[in-house]
Amino acid sequence: MTQQKNFGFGADEAMLRDAAAKFFTDHASADQIHRQVANNYDIHRPIECIWDQVLWRQMVELGWTAACVPEAAGGIGMSLVAAVALTEEAGKAAFPSPLQTTFNATFVLNACSTEAAQTALGDIARGSAATLAITNAQGSWSSSDNSVAVTNGKLNGSAWFVQEAQKADFYIVAGTADNGIGLYSVPKGASGLTLTPDGIIDLTRDQAHLTFDEVSATEVCPPGQGDHALQRALPALLCINAADMVGAGEWLLQTTTEYATTRVQFERPLGFFQAVKHPLVNVMLEIDAAKSLTYNAACAFTEEPEKAEQCARMAKSAASDMAVFSASRAVQFHGGIGFTWECYVQLFFKRQMHSQMLYGDAKYQRAKLADLLMGAAA
Repeated sequence: MTQQKNFGFGADEAMLRDAAAKFFTDHASADQIHRQVANNYDIHRPIECIWDQVLWRQMVELGWTAACVPEAAGGIGMSLVAAVALTEEAGKAAFPSPLQTTFNATFVLNACSTEAAQTALGDIARGSAATLAITNAQGSWSSSDNSVAVTNGKLNGSAWFVQEAQKADFYIVAGTADNGIGLYSVPKGASGLTLTPDGIIDLTRDQAHLTFDEVSATEVCPPGQGDHALQRALPALLCINAADMVGAGEWLLQTTTEYATTRVQFERPLGFFQAVKHPLVNVMLEIDAAKSLTYNAACAFTEEPEKAEQCARMAKSAASDMAVFSASRAVQFHGGIGFTWECYVQLFFKRQMHSQMLYGDAKYQRAKLADLLMGAAA
């Protein structure tokens, strides 16, 4: 099977992306985001979850959360490419919201193919935010390492590194029963559920770990099938994460290039010097490569599912390397102001550092690629 022209990015996807770009330009400039999330530089400040719920409702009304929900569940039924385009624009604004995690939950639920999963997808289409609670304290979600047990329909244990946990309306939890891993929907504030916020460097996101004590849950994927659903959805999760890094990288490149053309040193703009302009060209090349790989992987998820994981791991690897490079060059080329709290670069630098580790950094993805292409080591 061959992919569609332009990675399946058609008129509808372009319209969605352009609307998102205008939305973030109007409501989420770097100055606005900085004032929102970075108004307190005290390192001893309490852990906060800062986001604009009014703007989130506007995003819901624009249909973004419903974009990739199947029509049968009340959604629009668009492909992963649409989610990638929206996430790229959100990353370009470093916008605090549960959009990325809600997309992740959407594709996991799509892979479940159960009536309960359809119901949860309908909730997302109507505006409920969701996130995944599937990893243990070591970041693993394999059946042998899962730290949430299911007994008589009740969840006990803990899930770690839950992204946007305080923004979500419900969680998709991986729990181990006698027959293996199942997936369960748990509403925020459920009896027996404890949320403990984590202190992270990324000011535009929140993270937490969840503790379950005899928590009632709705089964959305039967035990023994949950790990297969997660595996089927994994390429989508990697693509969405990579798209966020591409967007943030684009902001870092544009902002640093503008600074290099206006900041004068030795009677020359900084961009005149090869030590500045050549690395900026390299940043541009890395962004272009990561973006192409991300859209290729998103298209493969729909058109060439047998290649989806391979393409997605390539995209995540390239995007993670690019995230580190784009962020470090931006700080360096902004000189003495680049590492200060007042400089907007810090928001995107920290977001890139956080993103590049989610679901495994570049080295991890390349190791998994080697397993896929050459076979796992004996």
